[in-house]
Amino acid sequence: MTERPYVLLSCATSMDGYLDDASGQRLVLSNEADLDRVDEVRAGCDAILVGAGTVRRDNPRLLVRSARRRAARLARGLPASPLRVTWTGCGDLDPTARLFTTGGADRIVHCATSTVEKTADRLAGLATVVDAGEPVDPARALADLAARGVRRLMVEGGPTVLAQFLAAGLADELHLVVAPFLVGDRRAPRFVGDGRFPWHPGRRARVAEARQIGDVVLIRYALSARCDGG
Repeated sequence: MTERPYVLLSCATSMDGYLDDASGQRLVLSNEADLDRVDEVRAGCDAILVGAGTVRRDNPRLLVRSARRRAARLARGLPASPLRVTWTGCGDLDPTARLFTTGGADRIVHCATSTVEKTADRLAGLATVVDAGEPVDPARALADLAARGVRRLMVEGGPTVLAQFLAAGLADELHLVVAPFLVGDRRAPRFVGDGRFPWHPGRRARVAEARQIGDVVLIRYALSARCDGG
């Protein structure tokens, strides 16, 4: 099998580990300087992945924002933005979501075997739908992306997808941004929920970098030997 893509997880949390609050409106955890850093990381990847829950909740475009970075990618013979990818177990994706209606980047939907036909019908002409097992198998999805030439994958959430990569030991690097406030609401989504993970008190992840960016802090964790810490 082709070597799986390098997997970089990216998320921002409150000081008490929440990815959002329970208000129904998106909680802003980062700042403009850090969002620009995220945009730079996006521009250096071959594909960006979020779960279907994030598509429904946040309605992201998953495009490179900077015109300069888009132009630099085009100059290298790449699309202006990376391939956009989502996972779904139930196939409940809105074809009018911005992921499917904005930008020129190609879109891949990895879905559970039982929902392939339904998802393909719903997203006809908008995305390539791929059978990724029942339930969706992260390793199988990564193999599909590798076969499509994806060497570097950025995963931007949500909590279920992040936990799947971490629990399966399929992440090479984690960019964790911590905002300077608390949410304190158990109804809100956390990073991450219960699970068995390869990193524990007996096997600590290595800190590759810690950096203040305005009022937030970026911590880069090396999660595999593929992460050189640079």
